[in-house]
Amino acid sequence: MAENEAGIDVARREFQEELGVPPPDGDGIALGTIRQRGGKVVEAWAMPGDLDVTRSTSNTFVIEWPPHSGKMQSFPEVDRAEWFDLGAAHHKLVPAQGAFLDRLEELL
Repeated sequence: MAENEAGIDVARREFQEELGVPPPDGDGIALGTIRQRGGKVVEAWAMPGDLDVTRSTSNTFVIEWPPHSGKMQSFPEVDRAEWFDLGAAHHKLVPAQGAFLDRLEELL
């Protein structure tokens, strides 16, 4: 994140990069921040929209794989996009990120 880049702008950019489609237009609903077990701080927003998950294509990253093999391979950041109800989504997320779903549910 650039020093002067707003969090919502980072979220919009990451959405495009990781799903390969533009984010919905409109104002995001701030869901606040959480700190994951490893210390990473994550900020999230909710937006109404209708994502066709069959059209999503992730960007890729390169890593040495298998480890210590000297062979570089490319992998997608997101292997697939899917829709889940809130209960199922809780089981798919990093535990600390479940707070975002709880906050969203309070708004519904």
